[in-house]
Amino acid sequence: MSGKLYISYNQIHQLIDNAVHKYKLDTDFQPDLIIAIGGGGFIPARILRSFLKARSGHNIPIQAIGLSLYEELPNAGQDGVPEIPGVQVTKTQWLNFGGADSLVSLLGRRILIVDEVDDSRKTLVYAVAELLKDIEEQEKQRNVEKGMSGTEIGIFVVYNKDKQKAEELPEGIMKRYYSAATTPDRWLAFPWDCTTDIAEHTELAKKSFDSEI
Repeated sequence: MSGKLYISYNQIHQLIDNAVHKYKLDTDFQPDLIIAIGGGGFIPARILRSFLKARSGHNIPIQAIGLSLYEELPNAGQDGVPEIPGVQVTKTQWLNFGGADSLVSLLGRRILIVDEVDDSRKTLVYAVAELLKDIEEQEKQRNVEKGMSGTEIGIFVVYNKDKQKAEELPEGIMKRYYSAATTPDRWLAFPWDCTTDIAEHTELAKKSFDSEI
């Protein structure tokens, strides 16, 4: 991996719009629950929901989970400070199953997990595995045979890095795997990590993708 590819908000916005049309997400998969992996999946998930609502008329709820694979370095991911992939995924926040009436029922849902990038794939594999455990537990609680609740899981990433993955997703999940774009195995500089001049960052993004992708 060498160099850095700058990415702008406009590019992400356009890619998500294109992907919704390309994959017909509003008519084929029709997600009714979005799970955003924080922090990179938050903004893409919100943009994606807007495009899906514009086409379907439905405002899809978003749940947030926190998973960390990158080493916690000071200012990691920000200008000049690279993120170094870790070895083990850490769960820092999970679905909101608590509270008086905030229980999230997963059964029978079409769940779309959203993240900004599929790098080693470890984070996505972990998220799916943990989600499947929760689905199985809810099936037990409601006396539903394992795997018979009709729950479906899909994956949406803005960027899929063109590289050998450290882990693989289940075959059934890969049938509902949607990536808006494929990038070289480079350090991706996302706009929400920019702490200097966002206008300059945007111009660098135009040059990066004009020459590389």
